[in-house]
Amino acid sequence: MDKTALSKEILQLVGGEENIDQVTHCMTRLRFNLNDNQRADKAALQKTPGVMGVMINGGQFQIIIGNDVPVVYNELVKNMSGAPDGKVSSGSADAGAKKKKNVLSSILDFISGSFTPILPAITGAGMIKGIIAILVAAGWMGTTSSTYVILSAIGDGAFYFLPIILAVSAARKLGSNMYIAAAIGAAILHPTVTTLLGSGDKITFASLPVVAATYSSSVIPIIIAVWLASYVEKAVDKITHASLKLIIVPTVTLLVIVPLTLIAVGPLGVIIGNGLTDGISWLFDNTGLFAGLLLGGTMSLLIITGMHYALIPIMIASIASLGYDYIIPIMMVANFAQAGATFGVYLKTKNSKLKPLALSTSVTALMGITEPAMYGVNMRFKKPFIGALIGGAVGGAFLSMFKVKAYVIGGLAGLSGIPMVIGETFVYSLIGFAIGIAVAAIATYIMGFEDEPEAAVATEAAAPAVPAPGNVSVSAAALEPQDAPKVSEAIYSPIKGEVKPLSEVNDPAFSEEIMGKGFAVQPSEGRVVSPISGTVFSLSKSGHAIGLVSDNGAEMLIHIGIDTVKLKGLHFSPKVTAGTKVAVGDLLMEFNLAEIEKAGYSTITPVIITNIQEYNSIKSAGRTSVKEQELLYTVLA
Repeated sequence: MDKTALSKEILQLVGGEENIDQVTHCMTRLRFNLNDNQRADKAALQKTPGVMGVMINGGQFQIIIGNDVPVVYNELVKNMSGAPDGKVSSGSADAGAKKKKNVLSSILDFISGSFTPILPAITGAGMIKGIIAILVAAGWMGTTSSTYVILSAIGDGAFYFLPIILAVSAARKLGSNMYIAAAIGAAILHPTVTTLLGSGDKITFASLPVVAATYSSSVIPIIIAVWLASYVEKAVDKITHASLKLIIVPTVTLLVIVPLTLIAVGPLGVIIGNGLTDGISWLFDNTGLFAGLLLGGTMSLLIITGMHYALIPIMIASIASLGYDYIIPIMMVANFAQAGATFGVYLKTKNSKLKPLALSTSVTALMGITEPAMYGVNMRFKKPFIGALIGGAVGGAFLSMFKVKAYVIGGLAGLSGIPMVIGETFVYSLIGFAIGIAVAAIATYIMGFEDEPEAAVATEAAAPAVPAPGNVSVSAAALEPQDAPKVSEAIYSPIKGEVKPLSEVNDPAFSEEIMGKGFAVQPSEGRVVSPISGTVFSLSKSGHAIGLVSDNGAEMLIHIGIDTVKLKGLHFSPKVTAGTKVAVGDLLMEFNLAEIEKAGYSTITPVIITNIQEYNSIKSAGRTSVKEQELLYTVLA
């Protein structure tokens, strides 16, 4: 499908021009603010050749196109007749920022933005707790040994001091001072305060009563406290003379928020947290299989809408207060059901292109990375997704009937997360997971789906495009060697920093490898140099993303930060334009790392191969930190 036809198809499937409030684009996706998201046909869009994925994030309807998104965007705008000023935002500025989010979207965005960055710490600590449980159960380590004590401290540390860790992340999300937030968390966890609150004596602060509460491993009190602190900090900062800000702002913020937390906010947060935890426990303890049936059957829907982030505080609080959680196994069986449904597609389809796609996405879903399976296969063919919901419901019902628990938080909700459920209900968890996979596969196979002809699944070659004056992109296909066999290529780091797997990027398009494969770099300097010898084929108007194609045809995307499109070019200084020839090490971009982070945006930078389907695999250079022009990974032909 050519880009003009694709844009017309997209316009029709999002509900027509009358359903579009605003539309913009970033480096890889069209971003719609629709009047009614329900009018858009997500399944049909997912099935459309040229569309790599569809998602709703923060109320914004996003269609992942890839490197040709500027061309599709321009054609889309041409097809929208008589759009008034402001109806369509040109360029890659995020018009969605102009439209106020609803309360639920804002809350979910805050929760996900606060918890996602700290998940590696919680996951690592949780995995260690799982390893300890295995070692003790096998009799390989005693509970009185010094090794056990030290390992337990490593496993418990992140959970005990969770309020401090979470305070930093929440403050960063809110754009307030992370270290003031950490000081608030440290104050309520101070050993003297902890002892005082646990003494049973009457406690007051300035004649006001302080309610005894336990703050270690808690999440809701500190979230509320940091949220309030952000307003106090900004209000005090606004009225304080610049010469006194360093002293007055943190002093007043701490003096107001810490006592307020101990007197009112903390106890209220503890009550809310305990209420949610007790409510979930009551539901699973008293409704038998119904709780698992309902949650298992709807978990994938929650994940699609992003509402599953609201469950994270409940899961953490449950493990902290009860020592176990019922939700994590349900989340795992829902993911396994997605894998089962995709495997059912593999068994059923006659399409030689779809069969390997279904098998590979089934394997990634088993590992807990479900988006390729959900968006690329199951939702695309509709009935497989229904099969996955059925599998999740039946598997969830089994898990809740036998009260299957997770005892730690660690790993993805897939095979790598199996240590989370090691305990007294471990055998039942494995049976429940197998049921979810089998039922989803069988349901998909029996229901069937409308199989596609061979051509429908084939990847289209990008059509050469000539950029109009002022455009910032050209077609990658027009720049790469035509009909030339791909060869393995060394990809050098464009940025100095810490190497991260894509799974740590807080954006499904990257973490689920929808856009391509590679690695991310957490920058320590605000410079980007070319990782290959080739040509710049696109540069976002906001400056946050650069597309390149190597002389041998490898198409690359360097995406500086997450949601940094919303900065509209602020703090970015491009040094090249579309069409510029570059060699390894040539300067592409400078950006103000500190200011971007101060604005509350993650600066983690995916460096990916977007035409990965033309290669066999990616091989890491094995580095945990990297300098400019050091080998980052090799793409193998």
